[in-house]
Amino acid sequence: MIEVTGQINAVRRTVGERVLEAGTARTSTISQVYDTDVEDLWDAVTNPERIPRWFLPISGDLRLGGRYQLEGNAGGTIQTCDPPKGYSATWEYGGQTSWIEVRLTPEPDGRARFELEHIAHVDDAMWDQFGPGAVGIGWDMGLLGLALHLATGESAPEQVGPDWSTTGEGKEFSRQSGEAWFAAHVASGADEAAARASADRTIAAYTGEME
Repeated sequence: MIEVTGQINAVRRTVGERVLEAGTARTSTISQVYDTDVEDLWDAVTNPERIPRWFLPISGDLRLGGRYQLEGNAGGTIQTCDPPKGYSATWEYGGQTSWIEVRLTPEPDGRARFELEHIAHVDDAMWDQFGPGAVGIGWDMGLLGLALHLATGESAPEQVGPDWSTTGEGKEFSRQSGEAWFAAHVASGADEAAARASADRTIAAYTGEME
């Protein structure tokens, strides 16, 4: 059984913007501190033998300039790599290209923080419809998988595999994640009523309760 509320509360989420050459992009940043050191955390998030234990099967050339492909999901090019501090890559999915930046930092107590920033050009209509939870809930599931893997050394998909999101526990996780992203959206300065509406639509999409 997953301690849903504890996991949701262990994660920090922020919503913002970043000015790129092609214009202003939306940013969704998520982070969590794990009971391991930076070197082990780096291995967990870059080793092709460990990534499937908490996220998805991955193939490709996992080094600077190489191409990667997550099974059934995004692929892209690794743009920067600075072990064990972090890396950045394009995130190419559904004909759209966005970017991810992963940063690993040691904590004073010997633990390590994983932080991921997802940077995307999202048109206003799509953002108004679904808000940051559209990608944020998915990343919350990723951090949950990483937490389970680092805590047990086992394969997280055995506990939170593809069918888990349709269970009562999985739906509750998506609901609480969506609420947390709603709070982060409002904290960024968004209109509360508009953020509420987009969060409700996104939560409904993830829980299969869309009208």
